[in-house]
Amino acid sequence: MSIPASGGPSRPVARNRLGRSDVLVSALALGGAPLAGLYRPVPEPVATATVRAAWETGLHYVDTAPHYGLGRSEQLVGSVLRELPRDSFTLSTKVGRRLRPLAPGEAVDPQGFANAPPRRRYWDFTAAGIRSALLESLDRLGLDRVDIVLLHDPDDHEEEAIGTAFPALARLRDEGVVGAIGAGMNQTAMLTRFVDRFDLDVVLCAGRYTLLDRSALADLFPACERRGTSVVIGGVYNSGLLADPRPGARFDYAPAPEPTLRLAQETARLCAEHDVPVRAAALRFAAAHPVVAAVLVGCRSPAEVADNRAMWEHPIPAELWDRLPLEPDPRPVRKRAHPG
Repeated sequence: MSIPASGGPSRPVARNRLGRSDVLVSALALGGAPLAGLYRPVPEPVATATVRAAWETGLHYVDTAPHYGLGRSEQLVGSVLRELPRDSFTLSTKVGRRLRPLAPGEAVDPQGFANAPPRRRYWDFTAAGIRSALLESLDRLGLDRVDIVLLHDPDDHEEEAIGTAFPALARLRDEGVVGAIGAGMNQTAMLTRFVDRFDLDVVLCAGRYTLLDRSALADLFPACERRGTSVVIGGVYNSGLLADPRPGARFDYAPAPEPTLRLAQETARLCAEHDVPVRAAALRFAAAHPVVAAVLVGCRSPAEVADNRAMWEHPIPAELWDRLPLEPDPRPVRKRAHPG
């Protein structure tokens, strides 16, 4: 397997088209969950400085969702982006989970987010609910449009997604309300069924195409190649294990199993022998597949933005790829030139 080395740090982040749409995304992009205090608090000035640093560094695609911090991510992202020229960034948010104020006596369910506001999530995949959810997101963002709308984690709602949600998204695209539609999930099987059934521009697949998990190769990526659907990769560090493979690190939001920890540590050791941080290898590996249009990195500070940008540009010798213990490896991967 061969992945070309990148150029110097002055190179701009490339932009790629999503499917057959007119929407362009920066190949390295900002994921908005950590900004909202995922696992630990992020002060508001730091969060907004992070969004601005991402834009200034060339990460001109930002992904957010109502679920992230019960609306805080959308509010933080919007407070920065609405002060920038609208054609200078691409923005995606998600529908399917809506928010409402807490009823008397209800407690906040933060679901891992610190300092969550007094709101409650609820599922709504109806056609009216999809449209209302988008309007509510626009209100939190303080913007008049988003570029991409994704159905968010419909794992337990497949029939509703097929029967009402995707047709509603298609109507929003047909009306010109949004430029691209798709779905975002942590699994590949259902995403593959959606790609096969609907004319989707993009899917966001988290954690299923990384140095530790290539399961998207078995079903999702071939379907996207057949249908002309682009992929955005999230969770490239598998919840942190590939950023810092130490005992106790998280893998897919839980403590890493011992075999997975050993695989990550061996991967990091081999990268170090080539003077390559494992984070750089993780980013470049995910970006190089032909169907991948962008890789999302969740950042909680301007320093993390700068680090991810540096990892994106870090030189990687071709011989490293042949030494990495990539698992599972069901078939060879056709590589393209690195998009950064």
